[in-house]
Amino acid sequence: MRVIVCGAGRVGYNIAKRLSQQRNDVTVIDRSVKLVRSISESLDVQALVGFASDPDILDQAGADDADMLIAVTQSDEVNMIACQVAHSLFDVPTKIARIRNQSYLRKAWSDLFSRDNLPIDVIISPEVEVAHAIHRQLQFPGAVDIIPFGDGLVHVVGVRLEENCPVVDTPLRQLEELFPDLNITVMGIRRDNRSIVPSADDMMLIGDRVYFVVESDRIERALAVFGHEEKGVNRVVIAGGGNIGRFLAEDLGRHNPGVKVTVIEQDQARAEKLAEQLPDVIVLNGNALDTDLLQEANIPDTDSFIAISNDDEVNILSSLLAKKHGAKRAITLLNNSTYSALIAPLGIDVIIDPRETTVSTILGEIRRGRIRGVYSLQEGRAEVLEAEALETSPLVGKSISKAKLPDAIRFGVIIRDGKVIMARSGTVIQPKDKVIVYALADAVAEVEQLFAVRLDFF
Repeated sequence: MRVIVCGAGRVGYNIAKRLSQQRNDVTVIDRSVKLVRSISESLDVQALVGFASDPDILDQAGADDADMLIAVTQSDEVNMIACQVAHSLFDVPTKIARIRNQSYLRKAWSDLFSRDNLPIDVIISPEVEVAHAIHRQLQFPGAVDIIPFGDGLVHVVGVRLEENCPVVDTPLRQLEELFPDLNITVMGIRRDNRSIVPSADDMMLIGDRVYFVVESDRIERALAVFGHEEKGVNRVVIAGGGNIGRFLAEDLGRHNPGVKVTVIEQDQARAEKLAEQLPDVIVLNGNALDTDLLQEANIPDTDSFIAISNDDEVNILSSLLAKKHGAKRAITLLNNSTYSALIAPLGIDVIIDPRETTVSTILGEIRRGRIRGVYSLQEGRAEVLEAEALETSPLVGKSISKAKLPDAIRFGVIIRDGKVIMARSGTVIQPKDKVIVYALADAVAEVEQLFAVRLDFF
C-alpha cells in the first residue's frame, strides 16, 4: 500500500513508523527541514520538505499512485486542503484528516465534508477521543487502560499488579480453576519494559501491567480478582480547561450527573467562557500549581485529579501536588512519552498519551483484511485488534490449537451472533466470528493475513 503522511510531528512519525515497519511504501511531507531530516535518518520512508497542501509537493510525493493520504499537520486548514487537492487533482481513494477546531465539526455544518464539498473520508478529533478515554478510566478507577470492543460487549482492560494482588505468582492456567466464574483471557503482559504474549504456564508478577479481555458486565469482578476494588468517583478536579477538559466535563455531566466537577483554568477569558458553557461545573481561574487554589478546589476530598493542560511539566507537578494534598488518584496527560518511565514511580496512577489514542484511531482505518478495530498499546509495541473471520480465512473450521498461531499472537474472545465465547485451545473459528486479538507489533501483519480475503475467492 502506498501512503502519504502529511505532518512529521509525533503522530505523523508514529504512523509512518508503523506503516513502514509493515513494508508499506510511505512518503512523509512536512515544512520543517529538521523534522524531515530526522524522519529520513530514522525510518525507511521517503521524506519531503514542503507544504502538504501544495499540488507540486503532492505530485512529487507520488499522489497519482497513492492509496491513502493521512493529513496530521498542526493546521486543520492545511489538513483539509491537502485532502481536497488529493481528491480533485490526484483522485486519491482514501483521505484521513485530523481536525481539532470543533467549529468545523458542528452538526449545523454536517454537509461540509461531503464528497461534493470537502471530500474527507475519515475525520479524527483527538481531543474528543482523549476525553472519552479518560471518562472510561473514571468509570473503572482500578484500570490503567480500558478499551471497548465488539460494539461494547467486551472490554480489554490493563491493570498494574500490586503486592495485594491475589493472583500474583499464579500460572495463567490456574485462573479458570481458582475463579470459574471469572471468564477472562489474559492476552498480554508488560514487564520491565518488555511486551510479552504469555503462555498458560507463565505467572504474573508484582509490577506487571496485565492486559485481559472480559465481558463488559464483569469488569468490576475481574478487577477485584487482580486486587483492584477502587470505588467509583464522586468528586473530580480537572486541571486544564481546554477542549479536552470541556469535553470531559460534558461527558461527566451527561453520564454521571451525581459527580461533582471542578475545573481549574489559568486563562481568565477561557475560564469565564467555561463557566457559561458548563453551569453545573465549578470553574476556578488560577494556576494548578497554586496550593491555596488546590485547597479551594477541595483536593483532600477529591477522588480523581486530572491534569490535562498543554504543558507536560505543569501536568506532572500539579498531579504530584494534588496527591500530596490528599487526592486519591492522579491521571496525567503527557505529550512527551520520554517522561512516562520517569514519573510512574512517583505516584501518578494513570498516564494518558494523546498520541496513542490518535494513532489507534488512524490504524483502525488503514488496516487491511477484515480488521474492524485497533488500539495501540505500550507506545506501539503491541496492538489489540478486532477482526472478522470470513469464509475464505485460513482460520475457519479450525480449532485455535490447530491454527498454529505465532507465539507473538494471542486470541482473547470470539463474538458470535452477539454472544461472547472465551478463546480456548479447542474453540473452532466459524465464518463471521469476530475475534479480539492481542499481537506484538512485529506480528500485526500476520494477523492481517489470517483475516484477509484470498484472491482465489473472487
